[in-house]
Amino acid sequence: MADETDLHVGKRLRRRRRLLGMTQQDLAGQVGVRFQQIQKYECGANRITSSRLYELSRALNVSVQYFFDGIPAADAPDAANDAEHMEGDILSQKETLELVRAYYRLGERPRRRLLELAKALEGDQSSHGAA
Repeated sequence: MADETDLHVGKRLRRRRRLLGMTQQDLAGQVGVRFQQIQKYECGANRITSSRLYELSRALNVSVQYFFDGIPAADAPDAANDAEHMEGDILSQKETLELVRAYYRLGERPRRRLLELAKALEGDQSSHGAA
C-alpha cells in the first residue's frame, strides 16, 4: 500500500506534468527513466529518491518544495497562506489547466493586467455579497 506522502507527491507530479502539456514519455526522457517509472511515481507505487525528485523538479520547472506543498506538518501551526488554500481537485480540472496554460502563453504585461482584472472582479463579488 502506498504511503500518504508518496501519493501526494505523485499527484503533484501528475498535475504539474499535465499543466505543462507533457506526456509521461516526455518527462521520462528528460530524467532518464522509462515512462512506466513515471506512472509508478504518479500513482505512489514507487517512492521517489531525493536525487530523482530534484531532476523532476528541474524538468518541470518547479522547486522541490512544490511536491510537498499542501501536506500539513504534524503538530505545526497552520501556514499564513492557508486561507488561500483551494481544493486539490479544482487544480486538476480540465478548465483550470486550460486557463493556466492560456495565461502563461500571454506576455508579461497582459498577464499582469489579467491578474489585476481578476482581483478587481473578486473585490466586486465580495462587496456585492456584503450588501
